[in-house]
Amino acid sequence: MNYQKSYTNYKRPPLSPPPYLFGIVWPILYVLIIISYGFVFYQAIKGNISGLLTIPFIINLIANGLFTYFQFKLKNNLLAAIDIVIVLATIILTMILIWPDYHWVTYLQIPYLIWVIFATYLQFGVTILNRDN
Repeated sequence: MNYQKSYTNYKRPPLSPPPYLFGIVWPILYVLIIISYGFVFYQAIKGNISGLLTIPFIINLIANGLFTYFQFKLKNNLLAAIDIVIVLATIILTMILIWPDYHWVTYLQIPYLIWVIFATYLQFGVTILNRDN
């Protein structure tokens, strides 16, 4: 599926970036996510942190993965908006929960957090502007 073409078909809110920017930003964020989340899962497997701590990280990965499906396959803006709130909430929760043990993991999530805050604004804008479609 051509997601850039799908994205340009939506009415978009002010400050919407050009479609190609998503293809630049997300690979960088995925590298940060792989490094930090991978480290957390590894520490849980080694028993250095509670396995329960990984639950919000897992929820985040699932919600992040489902967003594109909801938005572009199902074309359900409301479901995508709910999903992006779950992604945002779990980023914040993971940052808070991992802070006492590994500050650097929290710091590594800051670009992800900033981008998802912006993506939440964009998604709510798309949802509101395209509610009649």
